[in-house]
Amino acid sequence: KVVALRADMDALPVTEQGDLPFKSVQKAMWNGQETGVMHACGHDTHVAMLMGAATVLAQLRAELPGTVKFIFQPAEEGPGGAAPMIAAGVLRDPQVDAIFGLHVFPYTVGHVVYRAGPLMASADEFTIEITGKQTHGAVPWGGVDPIVIGAQIVTSLQSIVSRNVNIAKAPAVVTVGKFAAGNRSNIIPDKAELVGTVRAFDNEERARIRARIEGIATEYARTAGGSAKVTWDLGYPVTVNDPALTERMVPTLQRILGPGKVSVGPLTGTAEDFSYFQQQVPGMVFFRGGTPPGQEQTAAQNHSPLFFVDEAALPVGVRSLASLAVDFLGGG
Repeated sequence: KVVALRADMDALPVTEQGDLPFKSVQKAMWNGQETGVMHACGHDTHVAMLMGAATVLAQLRAELPGTVKFIFQPAEEGPGGAAPMIAAGVLRDPQVDAIFGLHVFPYTVGHVVYRAGPLMASADEFTIEITGKQTHGAVPWGGVDPIVIGAQIVTSLQSIVSRNVNIAKAPAVVTVGKFAAGNRSNIIPDKAELVGTVRAFDNEERARIRARIEGIATEYARTAGGSAKVTWDLGYPVTVNDPALTERMVPTLQRILGPGKVSVGPLTGTAEDFSYFQQQVPGMVFFRGGTPPGQEQTAAQNHSPLFFVDEAALPVGVRSLASLAVDFLGGG
């Protein structure tokens, strides 16, 4: 058998504000501006834990009843480094039978949160370009107002989740985060732009939502005398933990962590390109607590400039990854 363990390694364009002796002082250019760079999502700890697991398992190499692949993956934060690694053959020669990964999260150190089936959402971005006809603001009947069309579209998009999505099956989110149009109070422009995101936990609903957005945008614009074009940047698929693999391996985590420290967690609207690996082979990713006891309610979230991981989480993460690999290969 062959098992893979994966750690992502990228940082984020965030200026670190925590008071730590190893506080990042790196700078980089992002979207044309200089910004700080920090491991605001804990990927540095993922790499550390996988390096530790590799060290442990290398010492046990002669006793392992199979093969372990260690995958150090860039670009999880974008553009999705898992996909090109898969295309380059990271899961082949030898063929991987299962893959495991973890992610630090503001849960208590020493605790693990998992979920069989869908865990993290898909993440798609849409852009709606609305075309009207420019006119003087005092003579609106002389043109076609793309701002009014855009406002109608924004309002109507809110009905997709409440009226078209089976929320008893899986939740979804449709958000417009940008509305840009015009540059003067007394000029109705000829263009408007909406940019938003769609999060879903079911691939069929994901496709259905895309179709509804396109239908609403184009038909509203057409009936108002204008036009609309919808373009998509399809992001990561739904992160789905293989149910059979998860059920089989949870006892390993329970044995390592002890009673009451392994629990089923909620769905989360964040996205992960670990989902690309799971589309190829059975996979399981879980959240590992990185917050000191008693600080869970005040801990900074991932991607915050104050994000912090208690280093007590590292050896437990090493043991989790190594034990999952050994137990899977050994049939346990």
